[in-house]
Amino acid sequence: MFEAGSYIIYGTKGVCKVEAIGHLDVPGVDRHRLYYTLSPVNDRSGTIYTPVENSKVAMRRIISREEALVLIDEIPSIETLWIANEKEREQLFQKALLTCDCREAIKIIKTLYQKKQKRMEAGKAATALDQKYLQYAQEQLYGELAIALGMDKNQVESYITETIEANSAGCCVE
Repeated sequence: MFEAGSYIIYGTKGVCKVEAIGHLDVPGVDRHRLYYTLSPVNDRSGTIYTPVENSKVAMRRIISREEALVLIDEIPSIETLWIANEKEREQLFQKALLTCDCREAIKIIKTLYQKKQKRMEAGKAATALDQKYLQYAQEQLYGELAIALGMDKNQVESYITETIEANSAGCCVE
């Protein structure tokens, strides 16, 4: 069980703050069941009410600062997820994103970033489908890392890039 005031990942909604835990006084809802009241960090206009014992939606605590720093250090060694068939690739990306696992989001981001670079070199734009999944994976990953690292979400991508570049430059210095 999560505590009020903590941040969690709630399925495809991403990072949410647990505002309250309690019973709901709503017609048709089991009044003996405990519910979380969640506020999505990236959607200030919405509120989510979900049972504490919800097995249909992935819910987990956000990663810690230490876990985030280790994850960023591991990014260069995380493999990509490439399937040439567009329909199969889309299914793979959907499945990966539903896990709410940071490493899966990184795989998608790396894959689509590399594909985008190749298309740009050939004078082509990224496909709309690839752009959609790249943005979704970035939103998911950067939102969680921002909370874990205590920074603005808009700073996360440059922080990751700078950290990886600094680590790769430091590894080759004699």
